[in-house]
Amino acid sequence: MKQHTAPRLRICAAALFCALVIPANTNRLLASEKPFRPPAVPLVTCDPYLSIWSEADRLTDDVTRHWTRREHPLVSLIRVDGKLRRLMGKNPAGAPALPQTNLQVLPTRTIYDFEDGQVHCTLTFLRPALPDDLDALALPLTYLTCEVRSVDGNEHTVSLYDSTSSQLAVNQPGEKVEWAREAAGKLTALRSGTVTQGILGSSGDDHRINWGYAYAAAPAQQAKAAIGAEGELIAAFAANRDLPAQDDTRMPRASNDAPPVMAFVFDLGAVGARAVSRQVIVAYDEIYAIKYFGQKLRPYWRRN
Repeated sequence: MKQHTAPRLRICAAALFCALVIPANTNRLLASEKPFRPPAVPLVTCDPYLSIWSEADRLTDDVTRHWTRREHPLVSLIRVDGKLRRLMGKNPAGAPALPQTNLQVLPTRTIYDFEDGQVHCTLTFLRPALPDDLDALALPLTYLTCEVRSVDGNEHTVSLYDSTSSQLAVNQPGEKVEWAREAAGKLTALRSGTVTQGILGSSGDDHRINWGYAYAAAPAQQAKAAIGAEGELIAAFAANRDLPAQDDTRMPRASNDAPPVMAFVFDLGAVGARAVSRQVIVAYDEIYAIKYFGQKLRPYWRRN
C-alpha cells in the first residue's frame, strides 16, 4: 500500500489555515491599508500533486512552483497595442511586467490586479472547494480567468497568452514526456504526460506525480491552441505572429529539453471600458490515486 499521508496532511493543514486565518487577516490588513503578503500564494491547489504556488512578492517576480519548490511553470502574458507585458512568471525576461496593484487570497479564489494607466487586468484563480459538495471539492481543476478593461478612456487592442508546462507531469525534469490534443465538448483540451506512466510507482515528500496527465483547456471558438517549445511559442506571441498551425512533433523528449508547454492565445480585439474576460482550465487526471491492499483505486471525482 502506497503511503501518501504525510504530504496530504500538510496540504490539508495549509488549506485549513488559508480558509480560516487568511480571510480575517486580509480584512484587517485592507482596513489598515497595509500590503498583504502571505508566505506563499495558492494558485492551483487541488491535492499534494497538483499544488502550484507563487513564492514571490509579485506574480511576475519568479516562476510558479510546486509546494516542494520545484518549478511548475504557468505563464500569462498580455499584449496591449503591440506591447508585451508579463502577468505571471518571469519569462520572457526582456518583457516588462504589468504593475501589480493588489492581491486577495480567499477560501476558493486568489485574485491579482494589475494596471499601467492604460488597462486594468484582473487574474483570478478559482477552485470549487465547496466542503458541502464532495464532487465539486474533489475535482482536480482550477479555473484561471483573465479580465481586461481600459482605464484611460481609449480603446486598446489586446491579446492574451497562457501556457501550462509539461513539468506538471514529471517528478524529475529529465523524464521524457509526450503530448496530444483532444476535443472535450466545446473545449480544446491539451494534455501532457510521461512516457513511462509508472502509476502509483513511487511516493515520498520531495516527490512530484509522474503518472497520469496534466491538462489545459479553453473554449475552442475563443482560443488558438498549440503544444510546443515554450521559447518558440512565447516568441511568436511577442512578435504578433500566429501560433504554429501544427503541434510540435519532436516527442517524446525530456520536459526540460526545449520545454514543451500547452498554450492558448486569445484575441480580445478592441477593449474599452467594458471588461472582456477569457478563461483557461488547468487540471490533472492521475488515473489512479491510491493502492489499497494491492487494489488500485480511482480518485473520488471519477469513482463511477
